Amino acid sequence: MAVLNRLIICRSAASLRNFCTESAEAGLRRASSALSSALPVGNSKGKGRGVQWVFLGCPGVGKGTYAARLSSLLGVPHIATGDLVRQELSSRGPLSSQLADIVNQGKLISDEIIIDLLSKRLEDAQAKGEMGFILDGFPRTVRQAEILEGVTDIDLVINLKLREEALIAKCLGRRICSECGGNYNVACIDIKSEDGRPRMYMPPLLPPPQCESKLITRSDDTEEVVKERLRVYNDMSRPVEEFYRSRGKLLEFDLPGGIPESWQKLLHALNLDDHDDKRTAAA
Repeated sequence: MAVLNRLIICRSAASLRNFCTESAEAGLRRASSALSSALPVGNSKGKGRGVQWVFLGCPGVGKGTYAARLSSLLGVPHIATGDLVRQELSSRGPLSSQLADIVNQGKLISDEIIIDLLSKRLEDAQAKGEMGFILDGFPRTVRQAEILEGVTDIDLVINLKLREEALIAKCLGRRICSECGGNYNVACIDIKSEDGRPRMYMPPLLPPPQCESKLITRSDDTEEVVKERLRVYNDMSRPVEEFYRSRGKLLEFDLPGGIPESWQKLLHALNLDDHDDKRTAAA
C-alpha cells in the first residue's frame, strides 16, 4: 500500500508539472502572438522604417543611457523593459505584487510577462506611427531571442560591457529624485591600471541643489541583490550573445569610462556622428 501511495503521488506530481509546463507554453504562445500583432506589417528590412536594434548588458551597465541617446539621434523609440516593469509596479495592477516579489529578490521575470508588457508598448508605438525601435533589456534568454526573431528582423545587437567592480559601484550609487524623477549617481569610480588594463575613471553624476534632499535609493539596489542580478544575468546572457554572434549581428563594446569618453567611441564603432552633441555628462 505504501508503494502504491508513493506511485500515485509521483504520478500526480508528474501530471502537475506537465500541466504547469503546458499552461506556461500556452501563455507564452499567446504572448508571442500578441507581440507579432503589435509589430507593424512590413517591418522587415527595407525602406519606410527606422533601425531595429537591441541593447544587451548587465544591469547597471548604462544600456538605458546610451540607448536613449541613440534613440534621440536616430529618431526611433527607446523601449526599456525595466521601465515597463516599473510602470506596471507603480500602476498597482494585477501583476504589481507578483512583480514586486520577483524584482526584490533579484530574479528574472518570466518570458510571458515581459513579452506581454512589450507587446502593449509596441501597440502604443504603432498607434503613434513610430517606426523602428531600440530595445533595452529584451531579449534576455535564447527563447526570447527566438521569439523576437520569429516576428521581426533585428539589424544589430550592441553588447555593452563594464568591469564588475565598476558595475557594482554604479548600481550602489544610483539615486532617484522622489519629486522630479531624475536619475543621478553619487559613486565616484576610480580604478587604477593593472594587469595591462588602463585606468578607469567615472565621476559622479550629482543632482542639482533642489534635488539633493529628495534623493532616494531603489529598493533593489542593495549589494546582495545587485550581485545576485549580475550572477543570474551572466548565467543567462552567454547563450543569447552566442545566438546573435552566430548570426553576425553582435557588436561587443567595452565601456572605457564615463559618458563623454564612451559616447564618442560608441558612435565611432557604429559609424555615426552626433554633430549636435555639445553636452558634458558624467557616468
